Amino acid sequence: VLAAWQRPYLNVFKHFRVEEWKRSAKEGDVAALTDTRLKGTIYRIRGSNPASSYLQLPRAGTQSLGLTGRYLYLLFKPLPHKHFLVHLDVATEENQVVRISFSNLFKEFKSTATWLQFPFICGAANEGTAQRGGPGAAPADARWTCLVLDLPSVLALYLSRRYSHLRGVKLCCNLLVKNLCTSDLLFEPGVTLAEARLGDLSCRGLAPMPRELAFPVPKGEKWHDLYDYIRFPSEGAKLLHDSIQKSFPRPVAVLEEPGRPLPQLVTLSRAVCDRLSLVQQITSPKAVSAPCRR
Repeated sequence: VLAAWQRPYLNVFKHFRVEEWKRSAKEGDVAALTDTRLKGTIYRIRGSNPASSYLQLPRAGTQSLGLTGRYLYLLFKPLPHKHFLVHLDVATEENQVVRISFSNLFKEFKSTATWLQFPFICGAANEGTAQRGGPGAAPADARWTCLVLDLPSVLALYLSRRYSHLRGVKLCCNLLVKNLCTSDLLFEPGVTLAEARLGDLSCRGLAPMPRELAFPVPKGEKWHDLYDYIRFPSEGAKLLHDSIQKSFPRPVAVLEEPGRPLPQLVTLSRAVCDRLSLVQQITSPKAVSAPCRR
């Protein structure tokens, strides 16, 4: 059950007062900047390698954030022509700590009992000119992204473990980060409060994006034309997976993991099938049945 102080969502940067650096830590080239387009403070993390520059919550690795929300929201933008890396340390109900990492450095999905590594393919404002072929340095026109990770589902699907809470977050170079939040609600970007009420989204566990977590949308523009929204894993992954299997019966790279589903990265913005198929080729050789129970 989500603790009262974490409802309906928890703005992690605000709650832990990241800008004071008392409950968080920074290393290397980490700077707070004012972004006029996003109308607020963002954090820029730059460096030559992931170990040299990072923003970390909580300050000490022995501490825990203790956040129990199902969904983790990360609002970020990869720096052009660079590689980035994000680590999330989560605890299972058996008190096992598992690290979930995603990066455009990773060429393929890798898994151990305590570490899941997911390749990330950066989107571009102009998908027609974006570099194809798999993970790699972010394109010059990489877009601001709202990444939504369903943490209990990730642990259940890939390790057959039950999720307890989020212990820590380490945002390594090279990133611009607007915010981080946790919630049991699935926020839908680009949906107004009036539209949400009209469509009765609350009955389906959906809600419009809170103002302090939202990206601004100029009048006459549409959210999905300006930003990327990636939910992982997604309820729609099965349908997309099946359609991609027909298009790519023999993926370029395969990673056999008998008895365990392999990752499917889902984005709801432009070129959905393009980006999904790239990740599919890299990480998922075939449809895999439900995970074996250990």
